[in-house]
Amino acid sequence: MKQSTIFHGTGIAPLTVTAEDDYITGIDFEVISSVNCVNIPIINEAFRQLTEYLAGKRKIFNLPLKVLGTDFQKSTWEALLKIPYGQTATYGDIARMIGKRKAYRAVGTACHRNPISIVIPCHRIIGTNGNFTGYGGSISTKAWLLGLEAKHIDGII
Repeated sequence: MKQSTIFHGTGIAPLTVTAEDDYITGIDFEVISSVNCVNIPIINEAFRQLTEYLAGKRKIFNLPLKVLGTDFQKSTWEALLKIPYGQTATYGDIARMIGKRKAYRAVGTACHRNPISIVIPCHRIIGTNGNFTGYGGSISTKAWLLGLEAKHIDGII
């Protein structure tokens, strides 16, 4: 059974968190139809960890995730999880990490379809020239998240 609720305390934009059973299945910057799930433990835990992250107090998420996608998308998202807090990578870096050296455009498409924003950190992907590239939450949100991480890189959990 899917359940979702909207989290407004981000300081950047509302987030919709979706869960199925005891797994987070989505964190999205778009407000989708929701039900009030304030008593769903996994959604409450996601909000707690997101609040810590957005306050600069958390750099590693510890949430059970359930992602649906192709094998290529899943391998891309797994590679994104390996980018350390406060660091960036390019689409080409991710393509090489997953053994698909020339698939950097497909990596971009997989990043665009990332169902669990922030936790699966597609905001850490930048262009080869160092420029910020597209991000589902907007370029300004991407810049804000990267700035947050740069500011709080030391001394947090």
